[in-house]
Amino acid sequence: MTVLIHRNTLSDLAAGRATLPASARSPLNRCNLPSVILGSLTFQMQPIELQLDSVLPLNRQLFAALDRLDSPEERGLHFRQYMSSAFLLDQVEEAGFDPASQRRKRAKADYLRLLRGWMFNPDGIEAAVLKRWVESRFGLLTRYHGGLLKDYEDASYAAYQADVARGLYNANALESQLDLLYTYCQYELARRWPEKHHWLLYRGVNNIPDRDRLAQGEEGAELLLLNNLNSFSSDRELAGSFGDWILETRVPTAKLLYFPDLLPNILKGEEEYLVIGGVYRTYLQR
Repeated sequence: MTVLIHRNTLSDLAAGRATLPASARSPLNRCNLPSVILGSLTFQMQPIELQLDSVLPLNRQLFAALDRLDSPEERGLHFRQYMSSAFLLDQVEEAGFDPASQRRKRAKADYLRLLRGWMFNPDGIEAAVLKRWVESRFGLLTRYHGGLLKDYEDASYAAYQADVARGLYNANALESQLDLLYTYCQYELARRWPEKHHWLLYRGVNNIPDRDRLAQGEEGAELLLLNNLNSFSSDRELAGSFGDWILETRVPTAKLLYFPDLLPNILKGEEEYLVIGGVYRTYLQR
């Protein structure tokens, strides 16, 4: 791998001059911190809780009920039942679906289908919906989807927009379902590991484009700008099977959308952590 010399060093950036580049953020989001802060190196080093607008107040009965359940299995079952009831996932006609009049059957498009779609293809239609949700909720723009998204007139961006439209078309409040999934994930992380604020995770890569490098240091240290949603693993060996190099980083708990066993007995065998992006201090290793 070619080692490049940048004008900024890791020490320069860590001193407070690192922030989320303007090209990677939106001025609008739907949580308690602006994107320029939650996407920064400072947030990775010293994270705080992220809350999506109105999700907890509107679903306080769900979380009050979860407080009374001791096991993750019981809570996971209650959460899935709540989702089915709140979004009529098992009663699609009551949600307004009329199979006889629809060309595209979208009744099964739900939060679980989105997770499965991401794990099958992180550049597919379901993945586009997830990335758009991160944009709208956290203000972190999608930088890659089936290709680099250079600007709004680029063909790759048009293809991304088309995937988003296909994924959200005639679907049942998918973005609101993801709001609850993220909030439940954060609840479970706090319930199971109340003292844990970072997760040491790994990602296999074959190369790192120069556009993603903000700075480099010694012994494989890299300051990287990640896409707004990424897959990581807690198993270094497993991550190494997906690339010649292993990217190691400490991910704030607040930036996890999904972790293995979040929903016991669902998505069995999938060991992916879905990590919300931004600027990260990482280490690149063989």
